[in-house]
Amino acid sequence: MADYKDPENTLIVETSKGSVVIECLPDLAPGHVKHIKELAREGFYDGVVFHRVIDGFMAQGGDPTGTGTGGSPKPNLKAEFNAEPHVRGVCSMARSGHPDSANSQFFICFDDARFLDRQYTAWGRVIEGMENVDDFERGEPVPDPDRIVTMKVAADA
Repeated sequence: MADYKDPENTLIVETSKGSVVIECLPDLAPGHVKHIKELAREGFYDGVVFHRVIDGFMAQGGDPTGTGTGGSPKPNLKAEFNAEPHVRGVCSMARSGHPDSANSQFFICFDDARFLDRQYTAWGRVIEGMENVDDFERGEPVPDPDRIVTMKVAADA
């Protein structure tokens, strides 16, 4: 295992394009980080695709149906909007029009998307492997989507 600052709050995401390591931000979004780690530990994200990948904006995944309409069986999360800027590498939760509708879908910003600040819950940032996210197939929906092979909490790896 690599030497991460806080293995309990680090996610190792093996994707079809290579490894992506995400540092979680429990000080900013404790409920979201706890929820995502629970889902990762249950294997929920394993095999799930990045169904919406928009060049210059973000890559979205976490929907078990791959359609953008699905989520986990767990209850939706209360919004934890925070001051973390939506810039390259930031991980944030997707949601519907209702602030408290985030569940399992998340996105990784390719570039600055500051118009999302304080409207979506930022919960982590990519600390390794952003070049692999950059290589994801684009589309809305993506014709041949990249996927999460496995997502693990580094403390368990």
